[in-house]
Amino acid sequence: MTVQSMEQLLTRHQLLRGLAPEAVALIVGCAQNVVFDPGQFLLREGESADVFYLIRRGHVAIEVHSPGQRPVVIETRGPESVVGWSWFVPPYRWTFDARAIEGVGAIAIDGACLRGKATSDPAFGFALLTRVATALLAQLQATRLRLVDVYGDAHGT
Repeated sequence: MTVQSMEQLLTRHQLLRGLAPEAVALIVGCAQNVVFDPGQFLLREGESADVFYLIRRGHVAIEVHSPGQRPVVIETRGPESVVGWSWFVPPYRWTFDARAIEGVGAIAIDGACLRGKATSDPAFGFALLTRVATALLAQLQATRLRLVDVYGDAHGT
């Protein structure tokens, strides 16, 4: 097995692929490898959103709660996906739970560290914002397609 540097791991992830080497170098200082066992939570609703995860292997269930009900899995995220967008927008609190379905290997990125670097370096901040916005738009479009598939055409056509 070949040992990969954090820079190599970051540049291979879909979110950061093709990012300028200088920008990747800034992210490296905010990143660390993490592992989660099956059933372990990556994040919990209501807690401080101070990190996000680039999933390398395994699958994560995104869950929401209703009072008196069991958690509902609204999405499953796997390799090449991002878990945890709330680090990006105030008030930086999680609005859902994320739980490892199986063993998960990920890169944890410190959101406060990354926000600080983006503020200090506007060119980096813009490159980061563009990537995050593109990924969020893709996720929203995928959610829209799932809702259309589940509920059908809202106009009855």
